[in-house]
Amino acid sequence: MAFIAPIVEGHGETEALPALLHRMAQLARPGVDLRVNPPIRIKLGSFMNDNAYLNQYVSLAAAKAAQYGGWVLILLDCDDACPAELGPAILARARAARADVPHLVVLAHREFETWFIAAAASLRGRFGLPDDLLRPEGFETIRGAKGWLDRHTPDGYDPVTHQAKFARAFDLVQAQDPRSFRRFLDRLSGLLEPQP
Repeated sequence: MAFIAPIVEGHGETEALPALLHRMAQLARPGVDLRVNPPIRIKLGSFMNDNAYLNQYVSLAAAKAAQYGGWVLILLDCDDACPAELGPAILARARAARADVPHLVVLAHREFETWFIAAAASLRGRFGLPDDLLRPEGFETIRGAKGWLDRHTPDGYDPVTHQAKFARAFDLVQAQDPRSFRRFLDRLSGLLEPQP
């Protein structure tokens, strides 16, 4: 059994991420037995700027992961930050808080919803989205992926309402166009590799 204790920043991700992880695990390692702890939601500003706050929540996730020989996943939106700098910095701080469990830091390019836009064609005609929905050129440069989805969803996009539905439905192969999602899938696959 593989065990993941996630930390997320958004309300919608608390339901969406477990669904997504199970789908990704089956794509990467069919038949793998994956257990996902209910994600721990943090306040991003406090997590990034207050070491005591980060230590508290990383320790909470790590305590759960340690019970099952699992690992901590920290999933955050990258927004405008440089992932090559931000990711290693967060990883170093998480390891300093709890070095006894492995950690994986995943930074969604811009936003979690960018992955949905990457695979927009696979969502067309579903959840009220247009039948001719296509991802725009340069979709990775969109600031405000939630806003783009909001403009294409009849009653507006709400992460709490839509994120888990989209996470269960979008095409995981199409979504690999942004490097952030492909890296996430590759790292997850490596962590799920059977240990000798």
